[in-house]
Amino acid sequence: MIQQGQTLPSSTLSELTPDGVVNHQTDEVFANKKVVLFAVPGAFTPTCSESHLPGFVTLADQIKAKGVDLIACVSVNDAFVMQAWGEAQNASEILMLGDGDASFTKALGLEMDTAGFGGIRSRRYAMVIENGVVTQLNVEEPKQFEVSKAEVILDSL
Repeated sequence: MIQQGQTLPSSTLSELTPDGVVNHQTDEVFANKKVVLFAVPGAFTPTCSESHLPGFVTLADQIKAKGVDLIACVSVNDAFVMQAWGEAQNASEILMLGDGDASFTKALGLEMDTAGFGGIRSRRYAMVIENGVVTQLNVEEPKQFEVSKAEVILDSL
């Protein structure tokens, strides 16, 4: 599993824009800025939709006021699902990124096998990244939602 002080692995994440699907290289998205990245096991799932994403939507301005340039959400879903979920959650301040093949999640070592839920998914986590380097990593234990909340990240900034 990735650790604090390590550089994010090179990977590709996708975003649906008005011009179609855009593939973002992590080396570029996370370079030269301070980013809060959080991951959820699945878009439109209960905890993710009722608490995790809404917390970051509600606190986005306060988080950015602490010097954060970008807040991004990633899930092992495609760009179309992530865009629809972001729209349904009024997440206009959040960059909604799809990791459709779980390659980024696997490169981080933060995948989990949820055979009855959908196969390989991401563990729930939040991290702070500065110029591509992880400076804070909060990974949840299975079926927990404590350390990756927006409030916890805001308090730590």
